[in-house]
Formats: sequence, C-alpha cells, structure tokens
Amino acid sequence: MKIRTIITGATGMVGEGVLQECLEHPDVESILLISRKPSGKSHPKLKEIIHESFLDLSIIEKDLSGYNACFFCLGVSSIGMKEEAYHKLTYDLTIHVAETLARLNPGMNFCYVSGASTDSSEKGRIMWARVKGKTENRLMQIFPGKAYMFRPGYMQPTPGLKNTIKYYRYFTWMYPALRVLFPKFVSTLKEIGLAMINAVSRGYEKQVLEVPDIVKLAGKQ
Repeated sequence: MKIRTIITGATGMVGEGVLQECLEHPDVESILLISRKPSGKSHPKLKEIIHESFLDLSIIEKDLSGYNACFFCLGVSSIGMKEEAYHKLTYDLTIHVAETLARLNPGMNFCYVSGASTDSSEKGRIMWARVKGKTENRLMQIFPGKAYMFRPGYMQPTPGLKNTIKYYRYFTWMYPALRVLFPKFVSTLKEIGLAMINAVSRGYEKQVLEVPDIVKLAGKQ
C-alpha cells in the first residue's frame, strides 16, 4: 500500500521526527505538510501549505483531497493554560481538522499523537488527560477502525533534527538505561514514525497504542 499522508506539527519535535521517517520510507508516496510556519524541508515527495488557522480550513480545502492518511502531531502544552483554552486548542482544533479530512477523504487512516496517562473515561481529575481522552474518543468515532491513538512517554530524539526540545539534552545520554529500566515508558522518535507508517500500511489490533505497542508496531515487517 502506497501512503499519501498529511502531516501536521512538522515544525515541532514529534512532527519533524515523523516527517523524517516518511521522507525515508519507500511505502510513503507523497506528503502534504500543513504548518503555520515553513518547515525548511525540501524533498520530491513533499508539498507544504502555510496556513495560520487550523480552525478554519475552508481556504485550503481544495488541496486536502486524495490522501489516505493523516499523521496528526500538532499539540500544545497544558502548562499554565485554563481548561477552556486548552480544550479549544486540543479538542476543538483537532476535531475540526479530522472532520474536514474525513469528509474529503473517505476511508482515511488517522494517527493521533496523544500522551501517556490519557484519560479515556473523560472524568478524571487531571485536566489535560480528560481533554486528550475526549479527543481520542471522538477521533475513533470519526474514523471507525482506522484511527490510531499514540500514547508515547519519553521519546529519544532522532539525531540531527533541528526541533528537538532543548531540555531533552539532559536526558538523551541516559537513554540506554531508561530503555532497560522503564520499557513501558521509553521509545525512540524513529519508532513513533515507523509505527504510524505501519499502522496505515499493515494495520494493528489495537486503536489505542501505549509505548510497548508502539515499539512492537515499529518493528512489524
């Protein structure tokens, strides 16, 4: 299966890592980046649209058809945010994009970067976990059987990429030990990207993927 994917969040650490794997993978035929600012990437597979508001895609809808996957890596930190603002930038924004893409691309696969400890019940005390859980649940309704929720923990950055979060440099040297001591919470950014590609091309038995699932799916041939 040749993958024609849309990627959001490619100017962030996770999105850049996923993009890198897509550029290198033979199963990925074409990539459309939707970003608020230029990624700085150039490749024959790659097309990029700079668009400010993800809550209004009407201007670029004509460019969003013909894709069979979306790797949604766009997200914000909840630190210092009120629930209303976080809900708008996490649930409202993501679902608007998802509903638009589902309408334009029936049968699309949707891979969403969520987070470890996301609250599927939507009733827990941790605000961000509730909102992420609500987002996951709605995405699985929009893309029945074709939505994959990725819940990474610590992600070892891919060497050479420019958008690695700065504080990660304090932990990267510990990666070999962390992988052994905390295998349920540690993966590489490369594994995230490969797992997304494999979810689309080969499928997976679960729709919510914790770190061990991500690692397993990344190695699926």
